[in-house]
Amino acid sequence: MQAATRSRLTLTCILVTILIDMIGVGIIVPVLPELLEELTGGSVAEAAVIGGYLVFAYAFMQFVFSPVLGNLSDRFGRRPVLLLSLLGLTFDYLMMSIAPFVWYLFIGRIIAGIAGAALATATAYMADITPPHKRTHRFGLIGAAFGLGFIIGPVIGGELGEIGPRVPFFAAAGLAFANFLFGLFVLPESLPKSSRRKFNIKRANPLGAVLALKQYPSVLWLLAVLFFLQLATQALPTIFSYFTVEVFNFSSSTIGRTLGAFGVGFAFSQAVLAGPFSRGIGEPAVGIIGLLAAAAAFAGIAISVDVYQLYLFIAVGTVSGLAPPAINGVLSRQVPDNSQGELQGAVNAASSLATIIGPLAATQIFSYYTAAPDTGHYFPGAPFIACSIAVAIALLLFGFAAWRYELGSRPSVADHPHAPEMPPPGQVRVAPIEDDPDDDTRRD
Repeated sequence: MQAATRSRLTLTCILVTILIDMIGVGIIVPVLPELLEELTGGSVAEAAVIGGYLVFAYAFMQFVFSPVLGNLSDRFGRRPVLLLSLLGLTFDYLMMSIAPFVWYLFIGRIIAGIAGAALATATAYMADITPPHKRTHRFGLIGAAFGLGFIIGPVIGGELGEIGPRVPFFAAAGLAFANFLFGLFVLPESLPKSSRRKFNIKRANPLGAVLALKQYPSVLWLLAVLFFLQLATQALPTIFSYFTVEVFNFSSSTIGRTLGAFGVGFAFSQAVLAGPFSRGIGEPAVGIIGLLAAAAAFAGIAISVDVYQLYLFIAVGTVSGLAPPAINGVLSRQVPDNSQGELQGAVNAASSLATIIGPLAATQIFSYYTAAPDTGHYFPGAPFIACSIAVAIALLLFGFAAWRYELGSRPSVADHPHAPEMPPPGQVRVAPIEDDPDDDTRRD
């Protein structure tokens, strides 16, 4: 099979995997507040606090285990790590669907956090099969699949939530398992044996993963940018449901449709605009535009007094979809090919650390400013103001890094992509895993 054809097929496979994964994630967003209120018998503010702790449990496990999984994917390949993560998500959704008590939800989230490296591994997979100069566009496609999943998922979840708050969780479990089967029978390995490296436990932890990349100083600055961006953006799916229920009395169906509309614009920015804009004005400029849009959108949502203003600033926020692919495109060119898994493990660890702090802080702020509606400090939009400040910090850091390290013109450290052989449908061919220090074979 021609290399170009193999590359297109593997590209399609990994994007379908991400799409199905994000549909499963998006399905549960509109109904989680209702499920928490059902299990606790408390208010929206109290449900938001528990929701924040659920995100904390998930993110903490991801923070600890993402570097482990990233390094394992550099050693044993992307495919087995990705499949294990999808099985973990299946179990998580099943636990949440039958939960008679809140602690069931925590068990599911902990397991999902340990195995939840699907996006980071998929990003490393994409780097494996993509030449460095095309990675911003390809990462934009990942973001578009992510956004499209968030279009479809919340809409489905909102409609299923009208039947009952547990129904979407059963649907998410079914999708995660279907995704596992898809990967098992269709998705090939992207990292050839000749490009793998030994697993090093000293590097398989959050601090070790970052220190291992300190030889590339620009990487540390870009990781800080992603940290502050994630600190803010995690608030949208985490706090948006509680915010719109409190301020606008949204139903689960309305929440789902609103997030779906946001996903349309976000996916358009990433899939259609990010690549051409990066070629035209450069990745740093595109990243700055996306960060500016995010800061403005968060501030605007916070002060919205009617749904029309809310929708206006959500539309502005869709332009923020330009930032992640541009930043990731720059970042992936700073390290060699056989460290892409480690890099994405470090990226995921930084994102997970932000997810530990961001949603927990956002839900606590929301609870504090909504617990007593009759007091002078009642302000449901307070978490979004904090998010706008975090994005402003990311913007300053990115601008400095782009200037200091000349990121728009710096040569790529990465080499060439690998186009894995596509097995016939139903016949998965997995590359052998063995230590062979004398093997000096080069990739195609």
